[in-house]
Amino acid sequence: MTDRPLWTPSPERVAAASITRFAGGPFDYTALHRISVDDMGMFWSKVWDHAEVLGDKGRINFAAGHDMASVRFFPDAHLNVAQNLLRGGGPAAVIAIDESGGRRQLSWDALRAEVGALAAWLGDRGVGAGDRVVAWMPNVPETLVTMLAAAALGAVFSSTSPDFGVDGVIDRFGQIEPKVLVATTGYRYGGKAFDCLERLGDIQARLPTLRGTLLVGANRPAPATTPWAEALAFGDGCVPRFERMPFDHPWYVLFSSGTTGKPKCIVHRAGGVLLKHLEEHQLQCDVGPDDRFLYFTTPGWMMWNWLASVLASQATVVLFDGSPFHPGPDALWDLTDAEGVTLFGTSAKYIDSMAKAGRRPMATHRLDTVRTIVSTGSPLSPESFVYVYDAVKTDVHLASISGGTDLCGCFVGSDPTGPVWAGEIQRPALGMAVGVAADDGRLLGPGEKGELVCTAPFPSLPLGFWGDDDGSRYRAAYFDKRPGMWSHGDFASWTEHGGIVIHGRSDATLNPGGVRIGTAELYRQVEQMPEVLEALAFARDVGDDVEVVLLVRLDEGITLDDDLEKAIRTRIRTGCSPRHVPALIVPVDDLPRTRSGKLAELAVADAVNGRTVRSTEGLADSATLWTAVDRVRATTY
Repeated sequence: MTDRPLWTPSPERVAAASITRFAGGPFDYTALHRISVDDMGMFWSKVWDHAEVLGDKGRINFAAGHDMASVRFFPDAHLNVAQNLLRGGGPAAVIAIDESGGRRQLSWDALRAEVGALAAWLGDRGVGAGDRVVAWMPNVPETLVTMLAAAALGAVFSSTSPDFGVDGVIDRFGQIEPKVLVATTGYRYGGKAFDCLERLGDIQARLPTLRGTLLVGANRPAPATTPWAEALAFGDGCVPRFERMPFDHPWYVLFSSGTTGKPKCIVHRAGGVLLKHLEEHQLQCDVGPDDRFLYFTTPGWMMWNWLASVLASQATVVLFDGSPFHPGPDALWDLTDAEGVTLFGTSAKYIDSMAKAGRRPMATHRLDTVRTIVSTGSPLSPESFVYVYDAVKTDVHLASISGGTDLCGCFVGSDPTGPVWAGEIQRPALGMAVGVAADDGRLLGPGEKGELVCTAPFPSLPLGFWGDDDGSRYRAAYFDKRPGMWSHGDFASWTEHGGIVIHGRSDATLNPGGVRIGTAELYRQVEQMPEVLEALAFARDVGDDVEVVLLVRLDEGITLDDDLEKAIRTRIRTGCSPRHVPALIVPVDDLPRTRSGKLAELAVADAVNGRTVRSTEGLADSATLWTAVDRVRATTY
């Protein structure tokens, strides 16, 4: 798209970056990365020291195992993650804004006080190390306080957002048998109020292990619940006691999307996730105590956990609850200016939506405090990179990052000391032995497409799946495909600049005529057309081959006539290849997505091809799936 980088940091910014201090002065990223994977124990020990982790690091940095899944970092270390997240001082630990403009602020002292009070209440309910505390909550301070109070006790925390239905909640929380549920009375989204109390009763009835339900919201009583204020009053004045646990003690259970079956319960180790997030925040994103860190997310997406960890860098967490387009399309930019946000995090889809709507925040907002914009959730197209620098801010570090719920972190990410090229994730993350591999495990070079893999262990490797006692499901998910490597499921390629491009999910890759096609490259072409707001591609079985079917959501007032179909096919043929051209183009009112906003390509393919769609609770709106399927089946050539 361009032979020059879109942004290069100033020498002053490079010199002041945390990663430069970590390296001991001017450095070469490629060389630093090589050291970080060649001597993993030394590298992660240095991250521990650089981040000043509170705890006993122990004598051993790395203990090898018989395979990647059995290695251990810091096997004799002890720490408490809540103690590390609550170490800051000053007037603002948490700033919370809702879509109606309501604002709350918690100082570090106030946050510690609420955590201490809630931990006392949880302890009175019998919650201790290893017990599960779950939250069915929006992105509000009470969710954060619940996680921290549970972690202070060594309990395991898990969360999901209140837009999940009863079955979706039970599919997740029911597997891990929680002792305490924290739930909301309701929430608002897009100016509409949604009540949760009726669903709450059903959820309680189907979680027989509960010893208490804590209710957050207006003063609306519900059977067998304790109001939030009453719980805090019970523990008023209690100082948090931080029980130090082994490095591998479980902190979180995160869930896979659940669109291909009952969600996997991925168990994450406390020390590993904390250390991984400290590295990503401080070294890859240059976050420090003066930062205000906003990430648009819900507690049902791993980016909420990533956001929460920024407290360990003594930065201020900025929570936003509601629709990013309410009361208007500039809601998040208004918040950014009002609160002095320094790191603005969002999804690639949000950036694309802003571009499609013709919004130019740099013309309407100051954005003078913003130093970094982080994007994830799906591949960020080259055009969206250009849009950010053309319409949002010219002097900003645009950090496209990619990883997943599976590791609660990133495989590839940003370098605040290096240039940003259109369409490229800048670098493999430090400490991550990332490669692109063929099906036979052969590592590929620049321009060759294959699956994203990791060839060496890292601290946030999951402990395993809940209930998978022999580890067979865990190993099958990541290690059996290419022994000795973690296979992540992303279709990717290296660039000549040492960066990486994600072309879509490898399990959603299209294979017409045996040619592998990443869906992201197809979307890039179609979504540049002003008539097309967004698209979803999948493969429909035809005999021994497949054909590409393209769902398109068109702009208001646009219909899919012969001329537009021809234009779409021409655009794809010239921008990609004749193999990419869809056999069928189908207009739909909306596209099926997971609750974290990702296109549900596999669910559509399964439904259209007559395969069992094993769960629809992971979808934001299952009706969009069946409407799309009906449209495809009703459309003729």
